[in-house]
Amino acid sequence: MDRNFDVLGQYRSVSSKLKRRFLKKPNVTEAVSHFGSLSKELQRQGCPQYSGFCCLAKARCENTLVNPVGEVEALTEAARLFLMAEQENLDMGCPSFEEHLTEAIHIYNQAIKVHCSHGNSALASCLCLELADALRGINRPTEAMVQYHHAAELQHQTPLAALNSMGHAASCKIDSGDFDGALSIFTEMAYHAQERGSFEGGSGFTIHSTYKDIITKCEINRVLLLMLLQPSPQKIQPEHAETLEKYLWDTEVEGSPIPWLCEELFILMQSLVMTCQARDARELAELEKDLWKFLNNEQKHLLHLVVCKITKSD
Repeated sequence: MDRNFDVLGQYRSVSSKLKRRFLKKPNVTEAVSHFGSLSKELQRQGCPQYSGFCCLAKARCENTLVNPVGEVEALTEAARLFLMAEQENLDMGCPSFEEHLTEAIHIYNQAIKVHCSHGNSALASCLCLELADALRGINRPTEAMVQYHHAAELQHQTPLAALNSMGHAASCKIDSGDFDGALSIFTEMAYHAQERGSFEGGSGFTIHSTYKDIITKCEINRVLLLMLLQPSPQKIQPEHAETLEKYLWDTEVEGSPIPWLCEELFILMQSLVMTCQARDARELAELEKDLWKFLNNEQKHLLHLVVCKITKSD
């Protein structure tokens, strides 16, 4: 920062103009402009946290002017600046109490509340996702999961977007090692996808292709998570037991009994379930190679964890 630039003096000068004086109203609109200019100058000089405080002051002025659009814009800018300051600390390896991150999360939540109070749930969900992505980017999956879940709740009128946010929340559960939590979310996702994606066609009820892709992803993830968790017959949830039962059907049945899985993938998943039950580490390693082409990166990671667990216990 330029040593000749008196940040505190300028901030106090603008703030003093907001004080009530005898027979004179404070010029809040002018203060908004001054705080905005000061924020830009501080940002130019590489001081995002101080720039963020100016944006917060600007947001308070916009609130006084009953301008929710201006208020939420200032709050969002402040939150992003505090995130930027936190990222700079991380990049430089500076020890901190994560005060910039805490402030950023608090301000994002303020902006989200302003949007929600004015019925802008779509914009609020966008901020939830923005914050969640940022938190996941700095390896904070637990905090990110909360924001993805909040986004999904706000996206109740756009089911595909809500399912996508739920998927990210489940991924955060996996990242943090909460496999039970991830299994619960994928089970809920599969239920909602079947409910929202079903429609009556010429040959009865069918599922839209977009939802079918989501159901397929959930099905594979659920089986992999169940193989990883290996719940006992006494503790397994009924819906999870029902999932595994589908892979214990007669292998001579033509085609896949699960409509959203192709026959080859179904046979491989069936072999996976049976191999895990037999705890055959060698056969499982071979299956891993065959399944690889059908799986996304997250599923490959889960399968690798399953292989490692079975191998260690062999």
